[in-house]
Amino acid sequence: MKLFQQLLVAGAAVSMIAPIAAQASDINLEDMNSYSSSSRSTGFTNNYLNVQPGDWAHQSIKDLVNSRGCSVDVSDKSLTRFEAAAIVNSCLGNVAEVTNVERTLIDEFSSEIALLRGRVDGIEARMNEFEAGSFSSTTTLDGKAVFVFGAVDGNSDLGETTGFGSGTVVGDVDGDGTNETVKTQTAKKDKHSEALSVGYVYQMNLNTSFTGDDNLYVRLKTSDGFENFTSKPGNYLNEAGSGDSVITVDKIWYTFPIGDKVEATVGPKIENYYMLAATPSVYKPKVLKAFRFGGHGIAFGASTSTGLGLKYTADNGFASSITINSKGAQGTSGFLTDADTNKLNVQVAYTTDNWHLSGTYTTQHGKFDAFHYYSTDAIDESVDKSGYALRAWFRPDETGTAVPSVSIGYDTVDFADNIGGYQNGSGYSIAFNWQDMFQADDTIGVAFGQPIKGEDNVTAGVEDVDPFLWEAYYSFRPNDSIEITPGIFGGSDVRADKNDDIFGAVLQTTFRF
Repeated sequence: MKLFQQLLVAGAAVSMIAPIAAQASDINLEDMNSYSSSSRSTGFTNNYLNVQPGDWAHQSIKDLVNSRGCSVDVSDKSLTRFEAAAIVNSCLGNVAEVTNVERTLIDEFSSEIALLRGRVDGIEARMNEFEAGSFSSTTTLDGKAVFVFGAVDGNSDLGETTGFGSGTVVGDVDGDGTNETVKTQTAKKDKHSEALSVGYVYQMNLNTSFTGDDNLYVRLKTSDGFENFTSKPGNYLNEAGSGDSVITVDKIWYTFPIGDKVEATVGPKIENYYMLAATPSVYKPKVLKAFRFGGHGIAFGASTSTGLGLKYTADNGFASSITINSKGAQGTSGFLTDADTNKLNVQVAYTTDNWHLSGTYTTQHGKFDAFHYYSTDAIDESVDKSGYALRAWFRPDETGTAVPSVSIGYDTVDFADNIGGYQNGSGYSIAFNWQDMFQADDTIGVAFGQPIKGEDNVTAGVEDVDPFLWEAYYSFRPNDSIEITPGIFGGSDVRADKNDDIFGAVLQTTFRF
């Protein structure tokens, strides 16, 4: 399940449609068919038994499955209204924000969705009492297991720096009355192997609602075998983790509405991007974590911590959010104290069905260095910083054509006290996805860009490396629950020096349940 879709109830459509077929003899079809006259859409007039390929509703459901990542094979087969209702309900069962087309689908099949609960014995138990367009007051479980095989040429040149040298005094740079010292990085340690290695992830997502409009989310997760794929930003895989084969509570938060247009989120373990007003990228990274969200850079870099967020969603496509994350809230440093490590993000966005524009301002204190998923080593040690993440994306009306979805990101950052003497930095990312090209639900992905690098050093002649990073993959599904993704990636000067050149290949298999 994609990282912005962890609140969805993935795979629910499959488990719903199966009992429908098994219990067809218990369904009063005449009674169900009488509900078809309640259709409220202007573009669809078929009766209960005939949602045919080419109908407005059929194409919209297919687009919904692709855009929301639901584990259902719609292809070009006809659907009953009952099946269509099951798919719509499962794909949108816990989505806080829907498009106009998705709202029309909910309205179109609202009667059938309601009928699922009232007429089919056993459906409520199997689906944990789903209600049309909302979450029930029970708990549901879905998850995934991931096997990853891969190797990286040039991996042994990567590694964390041991620290900084004594440096050279360059004068009072920031005007605080004291002389600053520019420090240079020393030798590397913790080098990675270039041999073939195997990693795995096992993850379970639990969602619980108490009112039908709120949601308590808990993620249980374990992983192991990614020691050769955790170098930031060069080879950190999208699925990489450091669970050491121990299942832990990896994420936990609670979301609830405040009125009709405001949503609040609070949790002891959450990243800032789960609380954003709008999705900053439609690119699906299947290899490197660096290419998430239009570049996993200054504003959206992942770091699990205590989080608070408010999101406002207007009816005309505009949305805004403010989020606060604190690493010290669960320790002795305390929440938002001088000793705390924290980050504040403010996003303003405009989103339509086909395109999006957003700007996110971030200010960070106490070496909140999560942006290092997409930055060089030279700027990783800054204590205080602020910056902007500008994002835009476009996706075509139809998949399966030569026209891809395009996601673009540009980051800027200003440093108050960069230990290497850099005053600011910038980076960019460009990513493309083609879907349904050779078979239903397949995806081609290509992304490239420059991780954020330091600029305008206070010492003349001192420059950061010129990093470049890329990935390419093809993912396909042999069935509804298994996805196979071969991919390659590489880059030059990706961390700290000109020896940091890499080329890697991975084969990833994801089992969803």
